[in-house]
Amino acid sequence: MEGGVPDADVSAFSECLSLSWKNPYVLRLAFSAGIGGLLFGYDTGVISGALLYIRDEFTAVDRQTWLQEAIVSTAIAGAIVGAAVGGWMNDRFGRRTSILLADILFLIGSVIMAAAPSPGVLVLGRVFVGLGVGMASMASPLYISEASPTKVRGALVALNSFLITGGQFLSYLINLAFTKAPGTWRWMLGVAAAPAIIQVVLMFTLPESPRWLFRKGKEEEAKAILRKIYPPNDVEEEIQALHDSVATELEQAGSSEKISIIKLLKTKAVRRGLVAGMGLQIFQQFTGINTVMYYSPTIVQLAGVASNQTAMLLSLITSGLNAFGSILSIYFIDKTGRKKLALLSLCGCVVALALLTFTFRQTETHSPMISAVETAHFNNTCPGFSQAVNANEWDCMKCLKAECGFCASDVSSKRLPGACLISNDATKGMCQKEHRAWYTQGCPSKIGWLAIVGLALYIIFFSPGMGTVPWVVNSEIYPLRYRGVCGGIASTTCWVSNLIVSQSFLTLTVAIGTAWTFMLFGFVALVGILFVLIFVPETKGVPIEEVEQMLEERGLHFKFWEKRSPTQKA
Repeated sequence: MEGGVPDADVSAFSECLSLSWKNPYVLRLAFSAGIGGLLFGYDTGVISGALLYIRDEFTAVDRQTWLQEAIVSTAIAGAIVGAAVGGWMNDRFGRRTSILLADILFLIGSVIMAAAPSPGVLVLGRVFVGLGVGMASMASPLYISEASPTKVRGALVALNSFLITGGQFLSYLINLAFTKAPGTWRWMLGVAAAPAIIQVVLMFTLPESPRWLFRKGKEEEAKAILRKIYPPNDVEEEIQALHDSVATELEQAGSSEKISIIKLLKTKAVRRGLVAGMGLQIFQQFTGINTVMYYSPTIVQLAGVASNQTAMLLSLITSGLNAFGSILSIYFIDKTGRKKLALLSLCGCVVALALLTFTFRQTETHSPMISAVETAHFNNTCPGFSQAVNANEWDCMKCLKAECGFCASDVSSKRLPGACLISNDATKGMCQKEHRAWYTQGCPSKIGWLAIVGLALYIIFFSPGMGTVPWVVNSEIYPLRYRGVCGGIASTTCWVSNLIVSQSFLTLTVAIGTAWTFMLFGFVALVGILFVLIFVPETKGVPIEEVEQMLEERGLHFKFWEKRSPTQKA
């Protein structure tokens, strides 16, 4: 059987660790391809901090929420195209070639962003970066999955997720390092070229996926690679199983190049795999994870933290927890199983999102009042406040919704009535000159710290489960002959969902409030729990070609509360 060992248990993690001295070649393959995940994570994290300083440099970006969303979401739009084209490229030209092209696109985009003289050019650079990230997001886990022994396959694909979160953590460190440097955000975005260059060098020294080589008739080359991956007592059985599996697939498919959407949908195993794989990607995004990562400094400010640097420092803690959670997933993914880990993750996310909803609702309804005396102290009174007939009812939230800024009474008494002023650099300077805190994103709150706790809890629950499981399941749930195309479809689904959420988050917070926005994410997580129970099979320890057989035989588990017989379990 392709993949060898049928069972994965607690020893999988220790066996994965032992590869560092038993077979470092496998770890080298996984780490080198996983840098694609690092690129994905770095871009996700770096823009969240850079956006704070881009707003300071470009007035138009600061004033127009849609432009901030465009800077974030154009990369995601590029990733949608990159993932869609990447699926075809992976099957046509190979996993390794696709990863190399992704690196080149990312490198070009990084240079354009660092030198951008205007928001328009910055957006162009973001498109190039998005194309590269989209291709890498599905090519890297696919390459790792096909170059990994079955028993540690989940752990090594989870390594890609760890590098995604590691890239996010690194981006926050880079953001903090350049907060005082001239050009701030340009350095933050330009440094992103380094991982791309490193991966290009490493991938030139590594082979193509052995399973893809078998599919293309390059059996001797594939056998040589498999002998480096598997121990001598397992490799011949693996080679024979892979040979038989590919031969069967080619016989069934007629031709390795004749793949159509109609054929995909008519094949029961593929159809059920796509429902599970695409569904996991949709729920991963619509529970709000990349909103948290893209906008975490802004969310911290919405909770009442005024300083850009303090907001990024607190966000660094969130990013560190994300990286820690992905390390946990490497251990639990092959011990607990994909399905159970996803369910535990979603349940925890519901609790965390409920806490965030409560916190932000309290912040919105108990913000400091506006003092006419404090406002008159400055010469830049907010036009909306000066023209209001009910000015005595104005609080900080009304002031911010009028696109003005709130100048707190003083640093030690931020929750006392303050001033509502025109939001610009001059007014900000006058406020801070008097040692007062200046707010434009959120208002001072005595329970704002609970938002930080809520974000931390959300990441702790999300990262080990829903942060990793969708990528692992999508790397192993499809038949070999459809794996590139189906992986591309699932990745495209992920990026389309990501685009919708990131493009609408700030608009939603303005339209309905931050509290109700997080409540929507919570409802999505509840629906996600039902989806996983009904549609997602357990693929822990199942050899890749047996996953197809399992999907052919497995019915949908609508009565998920009923215990299934051993022959039905999945």
